[in-house]
Parts: sequence; C-alpha cells; structure tokens
Amino acid sequence: MSTPRVIGAEAIEDARRRGRLIVEVMPGDIVTALAKDSAERLGLKLVDGPVDMPAPPRTDGAVSMRRSLYRRSPKWVAPSRQPRKAQRLGKLALIGAGGVGGNVAHLAAMHDIAEDITLIDIAPGMAAATALDLNHTSGITGAAGRCVGGETLNLVAGADVVVVTAGRARSPGMTRADLIDVNARVIRQAGEAIRSEAPNAIVIVVTNPLDEMTVEMLRATGFPRERVLGMAGTLDSSRFRHALARAAGVSPADVDAITLGSHGDEMAPIPSRATIKGRPLDVFLSPDQIDACVKDAITGGGQVVALKKSGSATLAPAHATIEVIDHIRGARSGPVPVSVMLAGEYGIDGVVLGVPAHLGVNGLISVEELRITDGERTALHTAANAIRTRLGL
Repeated sequence: MSTPRVIGAEAIEDARRRGRLIVEVMPGDIVTALAKDSAERLGLKLVDGPVDMPAPPRTDGAVSMRRSLYRRSPKWVAPSRQPRKAQRLGKLALIGAGGVGGNVAHLAAMHDIAEDITLIDIAPGMAAATALDLNHTSGITGAAGRCVGGETLNLVAGADVVVVTAGRARSPGMTRADLIDVNARVIRQAGEAIRSEAPNAIVIVVTNPLDEMTVEMLRATGFPRERVLGMAGTLDSSRFRHALARAAGVSPADVDAITLGSHGDEMAPIPSRATIKGRPLDVFLSPDQIDACVKDAITGGGQVVALKKSGSATLAPAHATIEVIDHIRGARSGPVPVSVMLAGEYGIDGVVLGVPAHLGVNGLISVEELRITDGERTALHTAANAIRTRLGL
C-alpha cells in the first residue's frame, strides 16, 4: 500500500493556497492536532480516502485557438470540422468458423462492421450453417451485412481484413507452445490462399501459439509487418483489468491496464502503467494483491481450458478481435496492444511480440514505446528470446 504520511499544519496551509476544500487522509496517515485545528479554522474538511476525485477539466485546443483568433479579429470564423467516422469494411473473411470465428462473425454482424462477412471452415456445413444462422437474425436486428459460408480457402478473395482462428485448440495440461507444429501447417495453407486471393488484406492471427503463428503468417504471405497482426495483448489486457477490478472491488471501467510480451507463459502485464480510478495500483492494492492479479492475467486462458475440458476460450478472444478491427477501421483511436514484428522498438528486432500500436486502414501505423520499469523491459526481452528459441531463430 502507499507509504503513510504525517499531515501537519503546513499541509493544511498548502491545501488552502491551492484552493482545495478537502484534505484526503489515507489509511495509516497521521494527522497532528495542530493540523486539525488549522483545518477547522480555515474551513477545510479532513476526509478519509481514497476519495473519488473529479477529473480535471479538459482544455480544448481548438476552442482556445478560436478564442485567441477572435480576440485578434472578430471577423474570423472557425472552419467547420467533420467528426471522424468509422469505415465500414467491404469484406471481412474468417478462416475458422468455430467458437472464436463464429463469435467474431456474430459481433461483426451486430455492429454492422462489414458489407460482407465470409466464414470458411473445413468441417462440412459448419461455416454455411453459421452464416445462414446469422442471416436469420437480421429479421430481428435489422443488420444489413450479408453472411456467406463455405469450405474452400479461395472464399477469402477480395477481403479487406482476414481473421485466422483455424487450428487445434488446447486441451487441459497443454501449453500454447505445444501446438506449434500442428497449427503451423494450417497457417501456411491459409497464408498461401490469402497471398493469392486477397493480396491487399490485413491479416489478424488468433491461432495459438499466437506470436509464433504470426511469424508463420508473415512468411507464408510475404506481406509487410504492417499488414500481419496478432490478436493477443487486447485479450490479455482485458483479463488483467478484470483481475485488478475484482481485487479492488471496482468496476472494470475504472481500470486502465495493459499487457505486453508473448501470449503465453512469458506474458508481461505492466503494473507500472496501470491505474484504478486514475491512481496508481498501490493506492488500492497491496503488492501481494498486484502480484496475484498479474498471475491471474497470465493463467486466465488456462483457467478456461481447465474448466471446459475440451477447447479454449471463445467469447473474450472474439471481443478482443473486434477491438483490433475497430482500431483498423477508425471506430477506436489511441494505442492498442497487438503482436507485430519488431524492428528495433524496445531494443528488440526480428521477432513478433505484443506491444502497444497505433492502427489504421492500412494496418500498423507505428509502435508506441512506453516508459516502463527495468524489470518490465527485461520481461519483454525474455519473451522475445523464448519465441526465438521455440522457432529456432
């Protein structure tokens, strides 16, 4: 927890000079008798914390500029600015119509993300049945997208975005790395079809082990790193936020946290960048509680596998995939954690790793290098070395 303070009369005087009406007293803080007298004399309240502080008012740069220019010339009129509008994809293709692929298609249809949603799966009838089932929902939802399904990879033709979920799922006791050999063959076949049928597509890899399969997809397609992304950090960060919110007894919406590194045992949640209600974690949680949340994020996928006995998580990965797509099409802004081939960022080169990235209609725009602790940076390098070893790089 945060270090206890001694609150004296000087702190009360400082609060008055800053225009504050309350002084927050955290658990363990010591308030002197003189401080209590000063607070009563000056009309300040001593309040047990943590206190939900209102967010500071935001300064709109455009408004400030308009005011400044108006003072210079009252005849000046601000140009109109159109709000940014999310782009609707022409075609979204899903290779794999199982739990994750089917749920991605469902969410995409409900949010009107694409004109055409194509599902592909080698299991006879599965993709076509899922597509027909989704089309039947349109009479209730009014969704305008058209869903089709089939069994051949040439159905990816002309896709703007291809999501690859096909491959074997984990069983209890298996690590993601145990799937490298079997799923690499699936990725190569998918990559060859994408290269020939959808040469301008952005590819989002979901198949495990995700970072290694993203490398395989880069090799199979020959695409630049900007157009081959791995969905991992979005899912892992969600699990980290959930764990922190549950430990602190707050809503997940009150938590801001990110997870980087590999989508596996070398996952690297970043506590130093995490906040709860805008404050550092140690205001709400002890070091042991924070460590437990880190562990919960790392093992979250395995917990689902152990409960299901056969198969792995489907709902959260689908939502995480939609988050990546939304960043690509402009429905969301700011950095989002995805797996990309690094080219010197964070001192790492030639390996795919989960990092915060800015995305757009052409895929990766840039990798954002966060200021993290030495220990967190070491965790990233450890993850990179482990991926290199598993791929024989």
